Amino acid sequence: MTIAILGAGGWGTALACIAASNGHHVILWARNESVAHHINQSRDNPVYLPGIAIPAGVVATTDPAAIEDADLVINAVPTQYLRVVVERNRFPIRGKLIVNAAKGIERGTHLRISQVLREVLGTPSDDYAVLSGPSHAEEVARGVPTTVVVASTSESAAEIVQRALSTPTFRIYRSLDVVGVELGGALKNVIAIAAGIIDGLAMGDNTKAALVTRGLAEITRLGTELGANPLTFSGLSGLGDLFVTCTSRHSRNRLVGERIGRGETLEEIIASMTMVAEGIATTISTLELASDYGIEMPIAEQVYCILFEGKNPRSAITELMTRQMKREH
Repeated sequence: MTIAILGAGGWGTALACIAASNGHHVILWARNESVAHHINQSRDNPVYLPGIAIPAGVVATTDPAAIEDADLVINAVPTQYLRVVVERNRFPIRGKLIVNAAKGIERGTHLRISQVLREVLGTPSDDYAVLSGPSHAEEVARGVPTTVVVASTSESAAEIVQRALSTPTFRIYRSLDVVGVELGGALKNVIAIAAGIIDGLAMGDNTKAALVTRGLAEITRLGTELGANPLTFSGLSGLGDLFVTCTSRHSRNRLVGERIGRGETLEEIIASMTMVAEGIATTISTLELASDYGIEMPIAEQVYCILFEGKNPRSAITELMTRQMKREH
């Protein structure tokens, strides 16, 4: 197949390596000319995925028209930029199977990426799939055994993605729950920021375990209200992705929280980052959605207060620990 990937960041580059290792011709669209040039000439991406040799089957470009003959299109453009990038570049992708590999909820509209693409391109649900799960680019590109899930309302579309991208080190499961897989991948980033704050404050394993468990409860409450299958959140795009994002040194969202816990401001952190931490914007969308649907999300609420209202993290933890007593389920 010819596979086009939109976005030459770390995840887009890692997926390009996976696809090329399966013998596909890969067209990797980059926003930055210098990134594309470096990939083609030096066969690496030192800004977004250092230390990884990029196969010869990957050709980088900044020309949107270059992806016209692609059989499959993978989106790796961060959620908050996707609408503008697609509208500005007019990619010839209408009618193609689009696989979303980004994680987030669009700020302001509260739309998931499937809904954004439906608005911008008229993408029908059967031409859309979402790929998610515990899968840091740094490890996927090095061949570390990884399992993820692809969800689509079309079983045949999910099977196409399985066949195209599965390798001996990258195993893909199928799902029909697009809503649940999209939300699991987005909402876990909010909890991961909280996990990083715990690390920055040098708190212990008990605290982290409590956060992951109760964070998953919050994710499941909101996701179920929005139409997801609650079982999805015990799977790869739920618990699996939540666990790895809350514990891994590769997690940008966890790192944001850790730096907050150590006393840095959000403005300082954002100014120093070359890659996007989706959980920052998703925190805002999550709280607004929870308010719209009357869903209680105390951890997400405290993350919002810490990030955007300057609340002391220790005060936030005390407030969570002294909430009214209740049953677990």
